[in-house]
Amino acid sequence: MSTHDDSTAAEMTSEEKRHDQLTSAPDATEADAAPRIEVTEHDGTTRIDILPDAEVRPGPGPGMPEADGSDAEGD
Repeated sequence: MSTHDDSTAAEMTSEEKRHDQLTSAPDATEADAAPRIEVTEHDGTTRIDILPDAEVRPGPGPGMPEADGSDAEGD
């Protein structure tokens, strides 16, 4: 059984649907729905930036050699 009827879900924006999905878990908070990326478009090029305060980020974590700009081969 759903808390939203089909017409209400169809009228929601993608941002509203995202917020609804991320805050529907039993222990979810508003922070769970906070944006983690910023998408900009300029001259036909789309840029996706990970926000500095995002708790989960792609790639190696802090303290890893790859994250510090050095490689494993010791350049």
